[in-house]
Amino acid sequence: MFSQTIHFTLVDDKAPVTDTNIPSHLEQMLDILIQEEGERESGETGPCMEYLLHHKILETLYTLGKADCPPGMKQQVLSFYTKLLGRIRQPLLPHINVHRPVQKLIRLCGEVLAAPTENEEIQFLCIVCAKLKQDPYLVNFFLENKGKRGDGKEPGADGLKEDLSSPDTGQQQSLSIGLDGPASTARSPAEGASGSYNNSSNYNLVSSLLNLTKSPDGRIVVKACEGLMLLVSLPEAAAAKSLTESTELCQLLTDRLASFYQALPQSMDPLDIETVESVNWGLDVYNLKEDAAAFTGKRALISFLSWLDYCDQLIKEAQKTAAAALARAVRERFFVAVMEPQLMQTSEVGILTSTALLNRIIRQVTSEALLQETVYFLLGEEVGPETAASITQIPLRHRLIEHCDHLSDEISIMTLRLFEQLLQKPCQHILQNLVLRSLDERNYIENKASCDANVVMSKLMAFSYDLEEDPLFSDLSPDTRLSSPDWLSCSPPQSTEHTKPDGKTEVHKIVNSFLCLVPDEAKSSYQVEGTGYDTYLRDAHRQFRDYCGICQRWDWRSSPKPIEKCNLDRPFFEGHFLKVLFDRMGRILDQPYDVNLQVTSVLSKLSLLPHPHLHEYLLDPYINLAPGCRSLFAVIVRVVGDLMLRIHRIPDFTPKLLLVRKRLLGLEPEGLSIDHVTLLEGVIVLEEFCKELAAIAFVKFHASTSTSPSP
Repeated sequence: MFSQTIHFTLVDDKAPVTDTNIPSHLEQMLDILIQEEGERESGETGPCMEYLLHHKILETLYTLGKADCPPGMKQQVLSFYTKLLGRIRQPLLPHINVHRPVQKLIRLCGEVLAAPTENEEIQFLCIVCAKLKQDPYLVNFFLENKGKRGDGKEPGADGLKEDLSSPDTGQQQSLSIGLDGPASTARSPAEGASGSYNNSSNYNLVSSLLNLTKSPDGRIVVKACEGLMLLVSLPEAAAAKSLTESTELCQLLTDRLASFYQALPQSMDPLDIETVESVNWGLDVYNLKEDAAAFTGKRALISFLSWLDYCDQLIKEAQKTAAAALARAVRERFFVAVMEPQLMQTSEVGILTSTALLNRIIRQVTSEALLQETVYFLLGEEVGPETAASITQIPLRHRLIEHCDHLSDEISIMTLRLFEQLLQKPCQHILQNLVLRSLDERNYIENKASCDANVVMSKLMAFSYDLEEDPLFSDLSPDTRLSSPDWLSCSPPQSTEHTKPDGKTEVHKIVNSFLCLVPDEAKSSYQVEGTGYDTYLRDAHRQFRDYCGICQRWDWRSSPKPIEKCNLDRPFFEGHFLKVLFDRMGRILDQPYDVNLQVTSVLSKLSLLPHPHLHEYLLDPYINLAPGCRSLFAVIVRVVGDLMLRIHRIPDFTPKLLLVRKRLLGLEPEGLSIDHVTLLEGVIVLEEFCKELAAIAFVKFHASTSTSPSP
């Protein structure tokens, strides 16, 4: 009965296949095979299936499909193969008389763009991918040696495009699979004698899917991308190597990423880039009219972000070596070749747009391999000590850090946001490269002796007196100068007992040092409800818990490096990044409000990090700084000293300060302009930042001493 269904009646080989009995016979064959399998024990091959395999029926169908004789036969063959592989439960692909014709049929897919058989082609390819996902070792049957067809061609950049017009003898050797290594192709005696055997392989399944990603039909493209997603995730090392070295996958991903990026307008509003809805690849809904009405370039931006999401997800799913190779290709062929010139340009509009796009890219990247390559692109791979002379070694890193202190406030804010985004990514290299390598030796400390609080505070007080000798204040009359640094007298009484046996400064002294740093006459939050210290405590607790979750897998020390093992004689350089942040912090009274908010936001993120050296350097006011060194606390001390001298220049300072605070909170309508508004806004940011640092210090101390911190 089954053998009778094989005999097709061809009345006219030029008539469409739908005018013959072939489609009904193919359906009948499939029904018989499915019924037979259902009636037998699991895994047992019945006589009909044996007949199909033994008589090479699939080879015959492939030949008819390749010739498309009668017209439409290719479509019928593809559909039959798809249904056979999808509906038969027993593994068929290990049989040579299955995987060999399947392999040949794969080569016929994607040959012609927008072919009438595209839908059947993608369905067939995807069912093969699904079968390989179930049994990954089977992928070795689909890695074909490039030299085995006797064409003598060397593999080149387009080596994956095999000459499909060459005669098909049907005499290909099957691949043997070893338990201890990748599959190898059987050598002929001639190959063995000549020594010209070529180990590189074609991965035609990938090549056909890549061709179909160029289809004008969006549904076909999505299905092809899904198939590639399955293939890159296969754990077989030979397949991963072939995928990245013998196919155009890396080129397709990066070329398309570059073309989408280059289609973006040269100038875009950073707010549009930042707030455009998140995009998931494959779910990109086109509404050209609505997109154009939103802002110019929205459609192009969504297309770029959608393809970036696909690259990111593909690399996340990929086998480890394949992921590394794909991510490296994105770095070299997109970031370095396309984005770096945009980021290094001198046009302010261009810098702003490219930095905003980079910020969005960093926010969106989640795969470990792509994030690492993105970070290496931005910062370089250096982890050794940074010196003032070495900061220009990585030009892009140097340029981006310099942009944090750009003449354009917009560029400064956007670049600071970019670094804030980086600091929140789960990549240890970011922190090591930007800040920790400068603090490894703790050579910001003067000597090995324990720090005496009275000595430290007296230094800070002397530092404030030095302000009177600063040329900035030389125009002040003697009676307006500070008779004493009263703003420091609010600090708690100091004693030589300020450190515990474990070396940790008592937390309440640290908290009070920050809370009392801004003098009472420069404070305004106590007069406005809802601006207290408690809010910062809740936020700090949540944020610190989040950071601990990010950093828990990193090999960070739990306590500072023993001072006797530190090289305190090496000159201390805070690093380019901290230098720029401290410089900007030192100008907080003269900078726009939005800039100050962003600078302090980045510094608070750094302060939250659970690294003992960073904690000590940014949050301990009592460290005995080496000559010429500055800490965050020391920078703020100088700002406060500057403030106390300048308060005397502003009539009605306190009421103006309170009015500015209420306006910032929306509690007072905008009215008459106020003089010195930049300074007054800076004072408000300074007060809030000191409260924030106090809260962070408190939360971190209690987290380090608590055995079971509350959630």
